[in-house]
Amino acid sequence: MKIPKSLLVDPEKNTVYGAFAVAISIWAFSYSSVFGQILILAYYAVWLPLILVDYRRLLRHASSAWLPLAFAIYICLSVFWSDAPGITLRTAIQYCSHIACAYIAARTVSVRTLTIGSLVGIFLVLLYSLKVGAYSYDILDGTYNFVGAFSSKNQIGFVASLGIYFCIVFLAFLRRGRISLFLTAPAVVLSAYMLFSAHSATSTASIPAVLALVALLAMTKKLSLRYRRVIFLVGAGGLVVVTVVAFAGLLDFVLGAFGKDSTLTGRTYLWDQGWNAAQQAPILGVGYAAYWVQGFAEAERLWNEFYITTRAGFHFHNTYIEALVELGYVGATLISLIILRTLWGHISALVFRTWQAESVILAGVMVLLFIRSFVEIDTFNPYIMGSFLLYYSYFKLAKVPVARPRWTAVSDFEEAKAARG
Repeated sequence: MKIPKSLLVDPEKNTVYGAFAVAISIWAFSYSSVFGQILILAYYAVWLPLILVDYRRLLRHASSAWLPLAFAIYICLSVFWSDAPGITLRTAIQYCSHIACAYIAARTVSVRTLTIGSLVGIFLVLLYSLKVGAYSYDILDGTYNFVGAFSSKNQIGFVASLGIYFCIVFLAFLRRGRISLFLTAPAVVLSAYMLFSAHSATSTASIPAVLALVALLAMTKKLSLRYRRVIFLVGAGGLVVVTVVAFAGLLDFVLGAFGKDSTLTGRTYLWDQGWNAAQQAPILGVGYAAYWVQGFAEAERLWNEFYITTRAGFHFHNTYIEALVELGYVGATLISLIILRTLWGHISALVFRTWQAESVILAGVMVLLFIRSFVEIDTFNPYIMGSFLLYYSYFKLAKVPVARPRWTAVSDFEEAKAARG
């Protein structure tokens, strides 16, 4: 049986396969540490073979990917000055292949299919965590938090917040018929329950802000381009005011509601340690993934101070500081440009061009990732949902035209003959 390739690579026709591939990817991002490398192989298996199905689609306007490509090349080059070249080489290859999969997804999967696949994947991931039902004791907080099958409350909080987000944007922009209300209800209820149980301050505080922005962008649909620009300027000014007020004292109040203080449970100390570490190799860094290595004195010290008995899976809780330490100012600049270019690209598309629901959805995703980038490293590692969504959103900035088949002289003659007959 021959399967039409449009069912695999055409964004307008591959909803079933595309949603399946996204759901498999989310399961792999969430539980590869639990079920082993078989999930990573499954992740590659649903995306990389699509190159053989229609390589022309993937090569069209490939030059638009120059910025992520430059970052990927720089990560690979860091092996030459890395303090742990073997680890850097392996992780760099993983990250580059991860970017490649996101590129393929962006060229073959529509935003609607991504949303459906994300909802299916997130629901199954959270359902499994509910079955596991594990809790973790946070020594620094002195609290017990639900982690399910994840290793930390922040991971499950991120997944749950994405579940809420994709449910709401699907119902607001993408649903077709009332049955969608009943199909998404279990996912949004489960996501909200998991977010509440995890007690993740970052995820709980960021999702309302993102949904408020999405609501504002949705309302601009009825406005002309002129008024959209006015709202954008007012919103940007309001963001500056909110930021100033937050640092003037409101931040402590908000954190207190989650049982935190202004040190963010030791994160400000971590940032200070990361900044000091970055000064040792400020331009190029110590090499990608070459800081948190077992046996290295500074990594062992911080693991010990923060009671990380596994001596793995720890970081500086800030994307830019982590990039500074591992890749220096060059790498931190590149990842910052990727994040800002993607965020601005989708917001500017709404402000200065034709309003599209896809741009609203991806702008919301990018705002969520941008907020979290100051306290997490969701976009800096391979095989995690944040980096996949970042590069998917970046590659979606390039509008790839659909190739039309050429009409031959014979077909033109036959059509003319049929019209006369």
